[in-house]
Amino acid sequence: MRLANHAGRAVLVAQDGIIDLERASGGRFGSDMSDAIAEWRQIQEWEQKANPLPAQPLDPELLQAPSPRPRQVFAIGLNYADHADEAGYELPQTPPTFTKFPTCITGPGTEVRLVGDRVDWEIEMVLVIGCRAFAASEHDAWSHVAGVTAGQDLSARDVQLEGPSPQFSLGKSFPGFGPTGPWLVTPDDLEDREDLELGCLLNGEPMQQARTSQMLFAVPELIARLSTVCPLLPGDLIFTGTPSGVGNRRSPQRFLRPGDVLNSQLEGVGSFETRFVASTIPQAPTKKGGQQ
Repeated sequence: MRLANHAGRAVLVAQDGIIDLERASGGRFGSDMSDAIAEWRQIQEWEQKANPLPAQPLDPELLQAPSPRPRQVFAIGLNYADHADEAGYELPQTPPTFTKFPTCITGPGTEVRLVGDRVDWEIEMVLVIGCRAFAASEHDAWSHVAGVTAGQDLSARDVQLEGPSPQFSLGKSFPGFGPTGPWLVTPDDLEDREDLELGCLLNGEPMQQARTSQMLFAVPELIARLSTVCPLLPGDLIFTGTPSGVGNRRSPQRFLRPGDVLNSQLEGVGSFETRFVASTIPQAPTKKGGQQ
């Protein structure tokens, strides 16, 4: 099953278009995407029994974030060996974890305003939590996932690495720095949920390409580990890590510039574009005469 946020309404994605969930179910389900995520199992059961439903045209420009209001957004660092190697780190023994603040989350087709001149890309598979998970076992971990989507963990490297202690969450949470989409795909609708190809193109040039089976910490372990610390809630997002090919580890370095178009792809889900423009937001002042 594929669920999308189309013009702020929850819809099912069919081969020939979209089906408005609230209207098609006669009000059994609402129009809010966050509610649909929490009810994804019931929606799936209803869809399998429903008579064929007429579809309406899908307008890609009206697609919004598959999970528009996550309460928590987790992100995993160094989850691919080749990325750890290019970054100059030893392979982690536990998954490095940080957060992206929820206000950075946006949908496909977003225009993002660049902050500074060191904004970088990171293609990732993103998990959308569908039901509460606390101290979940690895065996049951996937049962808490409503679906997967593609995402970019955009990163202002200067802000991220500024000062004596890295500011990962700040550097990765500017408006629009968490584009996701184009929709949510339930795990059962994927040919192999543990082995999906992902990648991104910058102005048509391949930048990153890998398979999620190469992750050092697979989905079950990530959910089990995170849920031992705090409950995972419906709509929460987990950015599962990026492979090699990021801009700040290239020689010469390459960062996003106004006019660039980034295409993000995840097998079994689809792709979306993000466009970049110059920012009109003033940058925070840099402290002089001491630590920055």
